[in-house]
Amino acid sequence: MSLELHGLHHLTAVSARPAENLDFYTRLLGMRLVKKTVNQDDVTAYHLFYADGLASPGTDLTFFDFPVGPEKRGTGAITHTGLRIAGGESLSFWRERLEARGLSVQEVDQAGRRALRFDDGEGQRLMLVDDGAYADAHPWDRSPVDAAHQIRGLGPITISVPDLARTEPLLTQVMNMRSTGSYAHPDSPEHRVHVFEMGKGGAGAELHVAVQPDLPATRPGAGGVHHVAFNVGGHEQLTDWAKRIASTRLPNSGEVERYYFRSFYFREPSGILFELATEGPGFAVDEPLETLGERLALPPFLEPRRAEIEAGLKPLLPPGQLSEAS
Repeated sequence: MSLELHGLHHLTAVSARPAENLDFYTRLLGMRLVKKTVNQDDVTAYHLFYADGLASPGTDLTFFDFPVGPEKRGTGAITHTGLRIAGGESLSFWRERLEARGLSVQEVDQAGRRALRFDDGEGQRLMLVDDGAYADAHPWDRSPVDAAHQIRGLGPITISVPDLARTEPLLTQVMNMRSTGSYAHPDSPEHRVHVFEMGKGGAGAELHVAVQPDLPATRPGAGGVHHVAFNVGGHEQLTDWAKRIASTRLPNSGEVERYYFRSFYFREPSGILFELATEGPGFAVDEPLETLGERLALPPFLEPRRAEIEAGLKPLLPPGQLSEAS
């Protein structure tokens, strides 16, 4: 039986202002802070995970706290992060909520789905996508957003490449995605965006590839995206996928233990970082589900350095206010 990706797992972006980031994604967007930890490769930086009420795979939008300048936009990068919501009433709710915050909101047609495009305070490009048919919603009962309008998960994710001929064979022949059509880019109709789906399909299992050969290369920075991760299922499947990707000779990390899941990283031909990740063990492996994100969580190999790590991190909020925001 051929290997199959089950959809999106998480997306990791970059913020230079973590306290502002926490406020935006928990208080304005109403997502749950499900894990407050550190970048395992640089423990001076936070790694913040926002998700649905159950911290389900496929709902995680995460941020590295890097003190860098803003991203210089271009191609060879992940450009737009889709966040699924349910129906036209939710679109109207969110337009009003976002505009009341002073954000510029643009409604677009996104492969036949209505979507609202806007940026966070650092220029992170987001889309709220009407995915009314999606049934598996797990709202968070402490969100400032009513359960009917809460963000349900990730998808679709849009990347920009200069040459589809280099990326498409990887997606279809190696990663077993299916090409399902294309549409005009909302910002530049002369560019086409090609849709690739995986697993059972749907907005939470789509990668959209904009072909933009006339753009300069992206220069990474705050407001940009670090990588996107795809759900492989279990550890055995990850090992099989790792062997498959390694056979292509694309630069890769080998399997990496992230404690909350196991991963494998590689770069597609335009240089965009992809990750394959397992569903488990999940974020409740070291904290009760009810209190996820309320304290700094460290994987076992970093726990002996807790005092040192905590001393090197910037406070996110005044004492006692984390639970209010999370």
